[in-house]
Amino acid sequence: MARRKKAKRRSKPAFSILNAIEALAYGSLLTEGIAGTSITGFIFGDKDLKSIGTSYYDAGLNGYSTATRISGADQISLADIVSEPTLAISTMTDNFQKNIIPMALAAFGISITFRVGRRLLRRPLASVNKNLITPALGKGIRM
Repeated sequence: MARRKKAKRRSKPAFSILNAIEALAYGSLLTEGIAGTSITGFIFGDKDLKSIGTSYYDAGLNGYSTATRISGADQISLADIVSEPTLAISTMTDNFQKNIIPMALAAFGISITFRVGRRLLRRPLASVNKNLITPALGKGIRM
């Protein structure tokens, strides 16, 4: 049998708006569960994570004791990770362990919602792609 001379045509991968929204939903779920803030808060948030040590006189021990507390651990940002990496990662690990079950359930809900939504809205989305998005933005972008 003769070899095929022409290379197989490959369609360009299109940017899907629904896939981007789904990825944004998963990203938001992860940053809120692990870092305690939104995606924009995680990227552009303030550097406010620090460990504050205070010393006080303890009469029972007949000496000074120190106590440390963490300030700014409710919202972790990239600036916090760069400035205090060990403290930020330990805080994010604690948040992950506390929120693993709610995050898993929410991720399952997001998956089911997008799957059912795509099935129910298949024809309207095809119409929007065909009549609005393709003429306006080209074939590289779809719903």
